[in-house]
Amino acid sequence: MRRTNPGSIFFFIFVAMMLNGMGVPLGALIPIFVFLAIANTANRQKKAQRKRGHVRESTKRRRAERPDYQRPSRRKRESKPLVTRNPFKKSGVDKFKDYDYDGAIEDFKRALQIEQRDKAVHFNLACAYSLTEQKDLAFEHLANAVSLGFNDYEKIKSHDALAFLRIQDEFESFIEGNYRWPVRGSQKTEKKPMDRPDLLQQLNQLEKLRDKGLLSKEEFAIQRKKLLG
Repeated sequence: MRRTNPGSIFFFIFVAMMLNGMGVPLGALIPIFVFLAIANTANRQKKAQRKRGHVRESTKRRRAERPDYQRPSRRKRESKPLVTRNPFKKSGVDKFKDYDYDGAIEDFKRALQIEQRDKAVHFNLACAYSLTEQKDLAFEHLANAVSLGFNDYEKIKSHDALAFLRIQDEFESFIEGNYRWPVRGSQKTEKKPMDRPDLLQQLNQLEKLRDKGLLSKEEFAIQRKKLLG
């Protein structure tokens, strides 16, 4: 509740005494006092409003003059970079499934330019090179796949696409040498036709691999038919 200004009270008393001394009855003075009180209250309200307006303007000015680094701002969440997949890896697999082994090789080589240490791409390249009878490159990428963490050794010994590698003289030494290439004691040739043993020796090699379980019956039949023409 607002307090009445003592100065206003004394002023009203003084005016009342003056008018009463002049013979004006007190009852006639009441409306005058009410009017003066209302006017005084309205004047105080206007002053209070002007004061509040001045405070608001001053606050706005201070905010506008505040340096940017002092202004509170919401932290924006940093968006994580999108992980882009290797497109050539997928296209290489698609071509491999469509028996386009040369096209698959090209895409897998491009995939390695993006991610050189992708063990799956190295294994897929080994399969594609094996199916195109490029022995050295097939062994090389198979060795790379194992060195990068590929450890499904049963798949190496049973995958249909690696059947050509499993009939090579170096395959057993390759396994015994912890899947390293070139095999110690053998001479590596690159992109050259390999020297094949005679037909009888190669057939005997196929039978040994079949007996050891390194070739399935189906793989043995396919390779035997291929040798016999």
